[in-house]
Amino acid sequence: MKNIKSIILFLSILILVAGLVYLIGKKENGLVGKKAPEFSLADQEGKIYSLKDLKGKNIVIFFNEGAMCYPSCWEQIVAFSKDNRFNNNETITLSIIVDSPQEWQEAIKKMPELAKAIVLFDRGGIVSKKFGVLTLPSSMHPGIYPGHTYVLIDKKGIVRYIFDDPNMGIRNDFLFSLIKKLD
Repeated sequence: MKNIKSIILFLSILILVAGLVYLIGKKENGLVGKKAPEFSLADQEGKIYSLKDLKGKNIVIFFNEGAMCYPSCWEQIVAFSKDNRFNNNETITLSIIVDSPQEWQEAIKKMPELAKAIVLFDRGGIVSKKFGVLTLPSSMHPGIYPGHTYVLIDKKGIVRYIFDDPNMGIRNDFLFSLIKKLD
């Protein structure tokens, strides 16, 4: 009987914490409901991605710790690259890291599937700062590296949702459910 009460208490606390994370994520850093900060970043091949060029698409930005975040961030990046719900005419997924292209190339050598993802390099964390993701709870290096944060921007360039995920899970289904609500 005591074990059942402990389990119920644990599950209740877990549900409460999950609810709070959900609510905090919706209002994180004051950007929700506002025009997304402009950005322009390059990928491994030097192709430039900017907010203004992506208007008309839903954009999922995955800010993460990059090369040092094995396996959690790497697995999420690969999961996005393999999921057609996030790579089509309606939606694009961008993983933003503060590593150099050379550092990221070392990660690709260890997990070649990473090369299929759109990974953008935010040297100096300038874009990460604009989006306010360097000091959220999932960051293990506050002020220097983002943690595990998703930003959903609608086709008009408005930030619709921010979710900081200290549990560092793969969130494709959850994010897709939010995208479906946009259309």
